[in-house]
Amino acid sequence: MADGDGDPGVFTATALPGDPRLLPTVTNAFLGTRVFRDILHAAGVYSGAAGDTHRADVPSPLGLRMAAPGGHSPAESFTLNTWTGTFSHTIQSPGYEATHQLYAHHSLVHLMAFSVTIRRLDSSTHPITIQLQSLFVPHSQDLHLTPGPDFQGAHYIYGQTLVPEVEGGPRPTVHMLWTPIPESLTLGGAERERCWRFLTAVAGSAAEARRSYSAGLALLPAGSLLRSHLRAWAALRRRCSVQLHGPPALRQALHGCLYYLLSAIPPRDSPGAPFHGISPGGLANGTRGEDYWGHVFWDQDTWMFPNILLLEPEAARAILHYRIRTLEGARRNAREQGYEGAKFPWESAATGREVCPEEIYGAQEIHVTGDVLMAFEQYYCTTQDLKLFQEDGGWELVEAVAQYWCSRMVWSEEEQLYHIRGVMPPDEYHSHVDNSAYTNAVARRSLNFATDLARDLLLPVPEEWEDRARKIKVPFDEERKYHPEYDGYSPGEPVKQADVVLLGFPLMHPMSAEVRRNDLEMYEPVTDPAGPAMTWSMFAVGWLELKELQRAWSQLEKCFSNITEPFKVWVENSDGSGAVNFLTGMGGFLQVILFGFTGFRITRSRLLFDPALPDQITELKVSSISYLGNRLEVTISREEIRMEVTEASQDPLASPLEAVLGSGQRFPLREGRA
Repeated sequence: MADGDGDPGVFTATALPGDPRLLPTVTNAFLGTRVFRDILHAAGVYSGAAGDTHRADVPSPLGLRMAAPGGHSPAESFTLNTWTGTFSHTIQSPGYEATHQLYAHHSLVHLMAFSVTIRRLDSSTHPITIQLQSLFVPHSQDLHLTPGPDFQGAHYIYGQTLVPEVEGGPRPTVHMLWTPIPESLTLGGAERERCWRFLTAVAGSAAEARRSYSAGLALLPAGSLLRSHLRAWAALRRRCSVQLHGPPALRQALHGCLYYLLSAIPPRDSPGAPFHGISPGGLANGTRGEDYWGHVFWDQDTWMFPNILLLEPEAARAILHYRIRTLEGARRNAREQGYEGAKFPWESAATGREVCPEEIYGAQEIHVTGDVLMAFEQYYCTTQDLKLFQEDGGWELVEAVAQYWCSRMVWSEEEQLYHIRGVMPPDEYHSHVDNSAYTNAVARRSLNFATDLARDLLLPVPEEWEDRARKIKVPFDEERKYHPEYDGYSPGEPVKQADVVLLGFPLMHPMSAEVRRNDLEMYEPVTDPAGPAMTWSMFAVGWLELKELQRAWSQLEKCFSNITEPFKVWVENSDGSGAVNFLTGMGGFLQVILFGFTGFRITRSRLLFDPALPDQITELKVSSISYLGNRLEVTISREEIRMEVTEASQDPLASPLEAVLGSGQRFPLREGRA
């Protein structure tokens, strides 16, 4: 749909991209694959030790391709439907149409399914045969797989990963059941239409794989399995509905980003199932040597998480539980480097130990620890969920991060300030620097949050937390009125990606509008135009804050060079290098819409709101913003701004919401009233 016509949430093409990495992905919270690929991945299933840890390739029965017999080339079309969460391939010949449809079930997360439907288009009575071309072989380079007995007509293999992430650690087990796939399917001469359905179930135990396969099998007749997926996916899209009136390319990009990011989050009805985080390339990618090997970075906590929190806080909570579950690994990282508390890894897999293949990043790019805690702070301010912190391990994580930052700082007698030395900032063109503005600012924010939360929980506050938050150095040039990226930074030095501009958002580090502008002006021209995709989104948010709408739009437009056709798969870098299906870039793009255009800012006491729409957009509607247990619908247009409570908090102790204008005028917000 590169021409921009038609439904902005349905992407159809008559040919596939030449680079198979740019094929769309089909995923849920536990399973993911790229269409027409012969492998799939299961969440949390890694093989390889330390820096060799990567997603284990599981052989996939789902990667087949239909073909017409006889070698002739019928008309073909390929469609990714973001409204239904399905991918389909259709071939059309004179007299018949065949459609192959694939999906990862959103709520039955151990199931993926596909169907092949042959429909006669004329009055002929001869048999119609479609060939199914498959590369499936039940072997893996990462798993020792053994065949087991068939189950309810399904074939069965199972096995463990070959190498544990840490010495002596667990080796995850995979159990897979799948419907046998014939080499061809034939519509009989007396039949007008027929649909064949195929299941694949993958789980960590034989019992779960059998339970899931049986559940899917029971729903297969009459298409009930597909309908149950469509209902679950439609409910998610309604809860996360974002609509805008603007250029077709922008609307398509919006729906593509929502599809790929929402595909990665857990369904509402699976609170007991552990979630394994979101990697930059998503669950479908991450085999050895590609897409950062499926590791979890700050990309999850800083770039994807805020969007998920605003739209689907239950999924945001699951992301935080992933970090809580890996806390012990983070503690060990800190101890091994000679520090206290917990240091979250630059690249994380299943254990929380550092799995980055290159030591320098794990040793120096320590801002990730503050990025993790900022996600916890945003969640707390948005939900006031005390249970996460009092009962589920959240406080222990907050405390450990505060302890780490205190142990990582050193006192400068000369400046009478605390320093953090020898780090790599988000700008990875520089390393071994002292006092990275971003790193130190996020450390200060960590300590301030830990202090505030301790008081809310009626816990004692260590004096050093407040002292070090007050006295940590965040570099600032009094003469030029801007933040140098680190001690000794010279204006004009090239920068890889968004770094200091993140002080304004999402850190909301205190500064005047003049300083905010100066930071943007200083770093925009020296930021590498070939850098990673999320960068320009943060410049766009900064200019929107300052109501420089055209400058914001010009930055947002840069993102489109990272969006590939026809399925809106993002690449990390505009030259096509780096991770594909780059959810980090999509997360930044969505933050422009959800936080930039709306002006939403999550603070301790309120949700700030300061809209700014560029001329290219006439209306924005976000249908279900979650805040303190309420659901809000916000519509911004040229004529008006409307805010309505569509679902009120069920907490009897919750205070009613009210909108407070800049003038101080207050308007109560009640359910069903705008």
